[in-house]
Amino acid sequence: MFTIITSPLVPLRAEAGDQYEMVSQLLFGQQIEILETAENWYFIKNLADGYTGWISRKSVHAKYFTTAVADTSHFSASKTPIVVCFKTSSVEKITLPGGSMLPPVVHDQFELQGEIFQIAQFEPVYTKSSNSQFIVELALQFINAPYLWGGKSLFGIDCSGLTQVVFSMAGIILPRDASQQVELGTVVDFLAEVQPGDLAFFENSEGTINHVGILINSHQIIHASGCVKKEIIDSQGIISSQTGEYSHHLRIIKRVL
Repeated sequence: MFTIITSPLVPLRAEAGDQYEMVSQLLFGQQIEILETAENWYFIKNLADGYTGWISRKSVHAKYFTTAVADTSHFSASKTPIVVCFKTSSVEKITLPGGSMLPPVVHDQFELQGEIFQIAQFEPVYTKSSNSQFIVELALQFINAPYLWGGKSLFGIDCSGLTQVVFSMAGIILPRDASQQVELGTVVDFLAEVQPGDLAFFENSEGTINHVGILINSHQIIHASGCVKKEIIDSQGIISSQTGEYSHHLRIIKRVL
């Protein structure tokens, strides 16, 4: 069975229960496949990135389940951290996170699963001088968003959630985790050769990729650690703006644009 998420955010958990770890979040407009049921929970796969986990049955409406995948190729990701909408049937306000997948918008309205949504704000005008600079402009909108393991919104986001959401807002699909994202793109050998929007990956003491950020230039990076922030980077890693010490050790730089 398949369905499309119509809640702003749905927690995706490691096990069937509210007490278990949130490994990611599903965003409005993303399509899922229901693979298994267990009492009040569904084990699902996010068709956007293949990520699996458990969601509460209360998160979706069974009446919208289908036996075939819906064509969502005409959907596009919202490009602001927050999109305020109203359901025209009830004038009920709904606040959508950046990266939500929206059907075609006509006269500031779109329709999904029989409901018409009125957008109450316009998207900002970006310079779009280049695709790489566009990535940086999108990422800067998340500055000071709190860190949340498994989060994918302005209300809480983790390092790979930030990169995945920002790139999706630019129409580029990345896997969910940093360890998966590092497999994409081409290697950039030196910091002096980076372009805005390149991804920097970092490793722990065991050599495992455990962090990712978006490079602004050869000496600045946007990443989620404590909160989303800009910090200094050199060939060894990120220099903490709080302590002046290295907080993350650089492993590799990749270009996916």
